[in-house]
Amino acid sequence: MTVNPYPLGLRLAGRRVVVVGGGAVATRRVPALLDGGADVFLVAPELTPALHAHVDAGRVHWAPRRFVPDDLDGAWLVQVAVDDPLAAASVSAAAAERKIFCVRADDRAAATAWTPAVTRHGPVTVAVLGGGDPRRAMSVRDAVRDLLNVRTGLAEVAPQTPTGAAPGRVALVGAGPGDPELITVKGWRLLTEADVVVADRLVPGLLLDELRPDVELVDASKIPYGPSRAQEEINRILVDRALAGNFVVRLKGGDPYVFGRGGEELLACAEAGVPVTVVPGVTSAIAVPAVAGVPVTHRAVAHEFTVVSGHVAPDSPASLVQWPALAGLRGTLVVLMGLKNLAAIADTLTGHGKDPATPVAVIQEGTTGAQRSLRSTLGAVAADVVAAGLRPPAIVVIGSVVGALDT
Repeated sequence: MTVNPYPLGLRLAGRRVVVVGGGAVATRRVPALLDGGADVFLVAPELTPALHAHVDAGRVHWAPRRFVPDDLDGAWLVQVAVDDPLAAASVSAAAAERKIFCVRADDRAAATAWTPAVTRHGPVTVAVLGGGDPRRAMSVRDAVRDLLNVRTGLAEVAPQTPTGAAPGRVALVGAGPGDPELITVKGWRLLTEADVVVADRLVPGLLLDELRPDVELVDASKIPYGPSRAQEEINRILVDRALAGNFVVRLKGGDPYVFGRGGEELLACAEAGVPVTVVPGVTSAIAVPAVAGVPVTHRAVAHEFTVVSGHVAPDSPASLVQWPALAGLRGTLVVLMGLKNLAAIADTLTGHGKDPATPVAVIQEGTTGAQRSLRSTLGAVAADVVAAGLRPPAIVVIGSVVGALDT
């Protein structure tokens, strides 16, 4: 009769786990043990560079030698990650003598515990045991992960607020540069859990189309008043909705802190006592040039890149950008929100010594199906943009990297 394993979730925080071996298998297993809070003790004459990094950072303890039975004293679990059957068997024997569960990478039949194929979805962990067949377990695991990724089953179950817990919370989530698939996994997961979503104009529309039907969607781009008053109203909405017990996601294009006023929103929430989670986003300053074939740095071409906002004209008293200093830099200059002032920006840079022949790329609506790109020079780019009919949102990249990948 086939005896099925008894599934169990081990709470290893602060408990000693011994890993015997320092190769590829150990490299794969140690991060999950650390994520579980285990006190990991590595025994191996040599380690991979990745495991060395854990040792150097003080995350694991390492004995640079072969295994001895006393290594298991005080252990709750042992992971055998060696391909020598005799050595693995000796660890198994020492573990059995001490009644310690033993996972063996070389021989599952000889092990007293199996590591399942795992997928994680925030607080939800799904572990699959494939009856001793790791390929079957991984196949089923992948199917479960796909179900979670299309927002079915557990993916749609929002976490319940424990009795007595602080009411509501806010997450500042970067939605990325435009392609809905470029939101981070954590950002996407929090979006599926939200009760209220306060969205910017530049967030990918497809992300909003997939929200649960009961989610309140606040279009921040339609809030009236001028920029300052509108921001005050956004802050008020975040705080009020959270204090009412909701989980509020502030969904912002790109990254919340790259010209996104995320800092102002965090301070407003903190002042009201509302807890905030910040989820960084893929910023358009790097991603949009990349998809257009322009690396912001390239060996022997640019060892630096500077990102500036161009929404204020260079000659305006309100500008905080030192444009004359930027003209003297040898690296890459990335200008966000600068299309309206592009002529003045180009004139200011060339007027302070920047070569008018410096290559320039302008990319409109990067990473989306409406992406358009233009190549020009600093001296001609303003006129070329007008002639081409390019419009915001657009990224301007100035520097020799513009032609670095041309073949």
